[in-house]
Amino acid sequence: MHYVYLLQSAIDNRRHYTGFTDNLRARLTSHNAGQNHSTVHGRPWRLVSYFAFADDRKARDFEHYLKSGSGKTFAKRHLI
Repeated sequence: MHYVYLLQSAIDNRRHYTGFTDNLRARLTSHNAGQNHSTVHGRPWRLVSYFAFADDRKARDFEHYLKSGSGKTFAKRHLI
């Protein structure tokens, strides 16, 4: 499975991160360990939403959408 996930900072709920992975648990652990440059600040992170896809391309396309302007608006309105 391929996952698109949304994280929210536990110390600043205005900070969010959207990502893609094949191993959701390991990726969340990696974010909270400070191993990702984009999320080193704002730790600890909590998982807000995730979506599972069998198709890698569909997952990457959805991640790309959520990182776009309209996708961010959609996520803030419906997912976070």
